[in-house]
Amino acid sequence: MPKPRRVATEAEAAAMASGIRLRIIRLTFSEALTNKELAERLNRDPATTLHHVRRLVDTGFLEALPTRRGTRGAKEIPYRSTGLSWHLDSQDRGIDQAVFEAYLAEIADTGFDDVHQTRLVVQVPDEQILELESRLNELFEEFLARPVDTKANRTAIYLSRYPSK
Repeated sequence: MPKPRRVATEAEAAAMASGIRLRIIRLTFSEALTNKELAERLNRDPATTLHHVRRLVDTGFLEALPTRRGTRGAKEIPYRSTGLSWHLDSQDRGIDQAVFEAYLAEIADTGFDDVHQTRLVVQVPDEQILELESRLNELFEEFLARPVDTKANRTAIYLSRYPSK
């Protein structure tokens, strides 16, 4: 049974209203990464990335793992996503815009050769839209609950529902 979603707090909603923070959450889903590793993958300045990492730690989206020594002996802190973002419900338009911004940035990084897209228009009565969304979320929850195969390629899914005029 899927874990029920709860309404995001103001601080959580503000933390998620950033495309770069959403990308950090995604990057650390199954692999703990240091701030330096995140900055490299995102092609960002480490100081800027650290600001976002700290905000995500403070709001519970990332957890700091035990300190480790880097290749040159420097102390490094790896961070991993807590999965909190998947269990929050927010009607904040800023978050919706950040999700779309993160999606576009990830597609730009990936390139269209590796993007598999489909588009579908269905006519669903208003009273059945929530059922459609619920069933899609159940499918996502089912795959999310499966054990992580660290050798498998990560797959990102972007799903959008909107009126077709």
